This record gives sequence, structure tokens and C-alpha cells, in this order.
Amino acid sequence: MKLKTIAIDDEPFALSVIKEYIGKVTFLDLKGLFYDPVKALTFIQENSVDLIFLDINMPDLTGIQFLKALENKPLIIFSTAYSEYAVESYEYKAVDYLLKPIEFERFLKATMRAKEQFEIKQKSKNVWNLTEKINNSPDSIFIKSGTEIHKVFINNIIYIEGTGNYITIICIDKKIMTLISMSKMLNMLPEKQFYRVHKSYIISMNYVGKIERHQLTVNKINIPIGITYRKEFFESIDFSQNRN
Repeated sequence: MKLKTIAIDDEPFALSVIKEYIGKVTFLDLKGLFYDPVKALTFIQENSVDLIFLDINMPDLTGIQFLKALENKPLIIFSTAYSEYAVESYEYKAVDYLLKPIEFERFLKATMRAKEQFEIKQKSKNVWNLTEKINNSPDSIFIKSGTEIHKVFINNIIYIEGTGNYITIICIDKKIMTLISMSKMLNMLPEKQFYRVHKSYIISMNYVGKIERHQLTVNKINIPIGITYRKEFFESIDFSQNRN
């Protein structure tokens, strides 16, 4: 599989060098060269892009500002003539940082890193798609954690805690960490049993022992009720349901 690639740089010579180098790498598919980062943004909104070679020091829109404007960020390899930008570029999880003038050997090394990260990302995506296909049981769901897929019985889930991009599913017999959003996780669970009560918590009503205005006791653990979710939660819960 080839990586759909574009390059953005306000220097024509720099773009010509990158174009030449991309042509030598068999797994890169050049889709566009841009002197204007705004035009590149428009292109990305309308086309799929896997990898961007991005100059940092551009007059109207810097490479960092460009990256911040992207909603779905592809792989990024920064390039610049100024080494002081190196630390900042890695803060934005760039694949690599190329210092001009760029030598082909260094360019190739950066693209190999991009290829490796892209393949890992694709494998992870394929595994997650598999879990979605097999999650058709009303009693259980399948959750990807690292390279493993765990079968989780819904009634064994006590609560779910979100931390950054990850969530931890706390069950009766185990804890499972997975890379998924809270909203997507909630959609996999039955209504009237699971509620999001805080930006970082989803609870199972089966294990709620006490409900107060600002918190719940779930299996003897105090969990806060966030202001954003409080009104909807109290309007939605059915006090007639049987809880453990």
C-alpha cells in the first residue's frame, strides 16, 4: 500500500527537491505540491492524505499553525532550515524532523519511519473493525486492548473511566484499557443500564448503591456527577428498575 503524500513549502527549490526524493521512494504516492498552505488545507478537506512534508517557517501560516488547523491529522514530517524548531516539532508528535538542505539518505530514513507508523495504524484499525463486526451479542462485547481482543460480559462492567485518549473498563473480575472515545464506548452499551455522568465516567446502574446530587456510589466507589451531565442523567434514570 502506498502512502498518499503532499508537500508544503513556500520555497520552490525545496519543493523540487522533495518532489525528486518522493519519486525515488516506491511506497510514496505524490498527490500534490503546495506553496500556499491555505490551498493545501482546502485540498486535505476534499482528499485523503496519509503523509505531509511540512515546512515550519512559512510567512502567512507557519507549519505549526497549519497542523493545529487540521481536524484529522495525517502523519507529519517537518522540514526547516532552522534547528531551533526541532523540539517544538516533536511536541506535535511529528514522525520526524528534516533540517535543510535535506540529504536523500536522511529523507529515506524519515519516510521509513512514516511507513512503519502507518502500517501499525492500519493494523490497529483493522483489528478494531473486526471487533465491531463481532460485537453482535446482547450479553457481551469484544474490546481491543493492545494486540489482544477481550470478550467482556456487559453485566460484569461496573464503570468506565476515561483518561486522555484511553478508557479503562472496570469489571468484576478485571480491568481493560483500550483506545476508544467515551461516546463510542457508550454507544456500544445498552441504554437504561449505562449512563455517562461525567466527562470521565460511564456507570452501570446495576452497581449503583446511592445517588446524591453531586456524586454516586458505584460498588463502594464515589464517582462525581458532572454539571454538564447532571440534568440529563436525573431526567433519564428510571428509579423503578432493579439494581444490585
